[in-house]
Amino acid sequence: MTGSLGFAGSVGNTPLVRLRRVSEETGCEILGKAEFMNPGGSVKDRAALAIIEDAEARGALTAGGTVVEGTAGNTGIGLAHVCNARGYRCVIVMPDNQSAEKYLLLKTLGAEVHPVPTVPYSNPNQYQKVAQRLAASLPNAIWSNQFDNTANRDAHARTTGPEIWAQTQGRVDAFVAAAGTGGTLAGVATYLKSRRPEIRCVLADPPGSSLYEYINNGTLKATGSGSVTEGIGIGRVTANLAGAPIDEALHIEDGETVASVYGLLREEGLFLGSTSGINVAAAVRVARRLGPGHTVVTVLCDGGARYQSRLFNREWLQQKGLAAYAPELAPGQTLSIATALVA
Repeated sequence: MTGSLGFAGSVGNTPLVRLRRVSEETGCEILGKAEFMNPGGSVKDRAALAIIEDAEARGALTAGGTVVEGTAGNTGIGLAHVCNARGYRCVIVMPDNQSAEKYLLLKTLGAEVHPVPTVPYSNPNQYQKVAQRLAASLPNAIWSNQFDNTANRDAHARTTGPEIWAQTQGRVDAFVAAAGTGGTLAGVATYLKSRRPEIRCVLADPPGSSLYEYINNGTLKATGSGSVTEGIGIGRVTANLAGAPIDEALHIEDGETVASVYGLLREEGLFLGSTSGINVAAAVRVARRLGPGHTVVTVLCDGGARYQSRLFNREWLQQKGLAAYAPELAPGQTLSIATALVA
């Protein structure tokens, strides 16, 4: 029935977008799941909705309740949308190193936002731990716990994975994604491998994360010192990621990510964030390894407007030593993602 879906019913069933330039240059079909088309603007809408629905079903979240979460932004934005639709209070704890646009959007959506200093997970004042304590101190409140609440992973095994399988008619050879909570990668990989175990599932990992070493060598050890990406790359194995059938991890430097983001904008007309950039950069590497004739699917996580003051700010890129990866082009000139990326 027209108009009957509401916010919850509008989450998911996003299209697969063929990335023309990199597909032509690699000889593979490289497809991006357009998760920026979810109603809250990111892939995290799926996890946010699933976590709240699970809490409701268990009776942990009741009318007039409060949802508390520690987040780098997008899960909080998704939660704020769902809370507005269902009449809950939303309280968000964020590390203070995220883009200004995310803080402003959360406040616009009516969430109560608490920025906290950025510290390692081992620190008791790390943002997720602050959120947990805050939820425990409030009446009728839940801590949504996106990192270790497996309703997150299950949502992707139940929706995103089957959508990809159906949209490719089962002709998918590899799935590539970065991991923050690990829910998207783990859930999709679990489903796809249940349909065909040979499908290669690959983690795209930024500098500063420990997951590249963990997936490839079994040891949690950081590769590099830090990244301009937001919300991905962590130093522990979450409950969502634990046991996921991941075949390998690829380390993607920030320069490759920036080149990918700008290539997507100038070649495909897609204005996307840094996680989409790292995902596509890794998908190109996987496509090259597999050789022509294969289909590689990745995730286009969110739109670029949430990163305009940073990723699309030339002065900021210069400060980070990344401006060369986003060259200013003359009219009609194009930038090839595939040739800009490290082989």
